[in-house]
Amino acid sequence: MSITSKAAPARPPRRAAGSMKRRQTRTAYLFLGLPLLFFLIVRFLPTLMALRMSLFDWNILKEAQPFVGLENYARLAQDDRFLGALKNTALYTVIGVPAQIALGLAVALMLGRVTALRGLYRALYFAPYVTPIVAAAWVWQWLFSPQFGPVNTFLTWLNIPPQAFLTSPSQALATTAALIVWQNLGFQIVLFLAGLAAIPRTFYEAAEIDGATGVQAFRSITLPLLNPTLVFSVVTGTISYLQLFTQVVNLNFTDQGGPLGSTMTVALYIYQLAFGRFQMGYASAVTVVLFVIILLITVIQLKFLTRRYDV
Repeated sequence: MSITSKAAPARPPRRAAGSMKRRQTRTAYLFLGLPLLFFLIVRFLPTLMALRMSLFDWNILKEAQPFVGLENYARLAQDDRFLGALKNTALYTVIGVPAQIALGLAVALMLGRVTALRGLYRALYFAPYVTPIVAAAWVWQWLFSPQFGPVNTFLTWLNIPPQAFLTSPSQALATTAALIVWQNLGFQIVLFLAGLAAIPRTFYEAAEIDGATGVQAFRSITLPLLNPTLVFSVVTGTISYLQLFTQVVNLNFTDQGGPLGSTMTVALYIYQLAFGRFQMGYASAVTVVLFVIILLITVIQLKFLTRRYDV
């Protein structure tokens, strides 16, 4: 009885293997280069154009566009509307980011303990995030209407006088911030649910054996291991609030940024300068300043909030 052995498969020639590797490398660079080219054209190039335009008195209603250097930037320090918009934007950020993170984490922790109808609850919380902003703003106007809004109707049942809300300079910003927090809450919940699901259950079991309470486990296990999720939420939330525009515009069509500029944001002010007054040069200067502010705040947040933990 003869034993036959199968011949080993022939290896491709070294030159052919090298040629295939080069083709794969070129293909990879091609797929990587197309998005990069798109980013440069759509993002980077307009940024450079805005920076250049900010050095000119660029008004589309005028024939001449004279070079003014840093005059537009010097003008910002004396522009009360810009300073007011910058203050309002900071208030939106300070109010909204901590509120939506705290509420999102709290709801995610509660949903993590729910077993019945879990998918329904998650869908209900996520629904506002996918609701068109314009529709949500109109509903918010109706809810907080001083004349016939359900919120004021409920307050009268509690013997509380009706409130002006969106028509009051002292209440409009907080009311607008409440809309944004409510609308972004679903996204925060999804983020924290994913972060909580990534934490190994063995850590909690070991802590329970050691006699740790729920609060101690939250402080020693949950918060440290949620750090990447928290950093991402803080950074993206801050950028979103610093660029706030759509909700403010749609909450008050007749007085955008009002009443009395109490809800004005930097992004809305840029829009009014560029497309209301056609002062493209000055609007570009405000845009550059906003870009620098966002960049600096993002770098600072990543520097001081990021923590490394050994798992």
